[in-house]
Amino acid sequence: MRTLINRITATEPRVSPLILRVVFAIVLWPHGAQLLLGCFGGNGFSGTMQYFTTQAGLPSLIAFLVIFLEFFGSLLILFGLFTRLVALASIILFIGMIVTVHQQFGFFMNWYGSIKGEGYEYHLLVIGILLSLVVSGAGKVSLDTLLHKKTK
Repeated sequence: MRTLINRITATEPRVSPLILRVVFAIVLWPHGAQLLLGCFGGNGFSGTMQYFTTQAGLPSLIAFLVIFLEFFGSLLILFGLFTRLVALASIILFIGMIVTVHQQFGFFMNWYGSIKGEGYEYHLLVIGILLSLVVSGAGKVSLDTLLHKKTK
């Protein structure tokens, strides 16, 4: 178990993963807060669960995991705790968003409001950020660094 945690938390003391973590969390956490808490005009947990399970047709477990990952996953990445695992799970989440919702609207975002949805270009950018974190780990100023030192 120690070896597994040690491998997951291994990282180099670099600044670039820290920057990617902070930007990712600044962008994604408010979306998670909309889903879970109803902040920023969101529906909160009950409303989001109802929407995901009835309108979007997601199974309850998947709907719950989406809410959980957007809210808590963004915080875990911000603090650099189990960054590789959370980033990998988030990649799966964003691929799911593309396949189930955004692919039908094409590549580009809906800048002019001419279609009923958004394309997936934003999602590809986020996947790129997350892939970088999977490869590099959390970088400087991360709980992974502290955990890695303790499990060595």
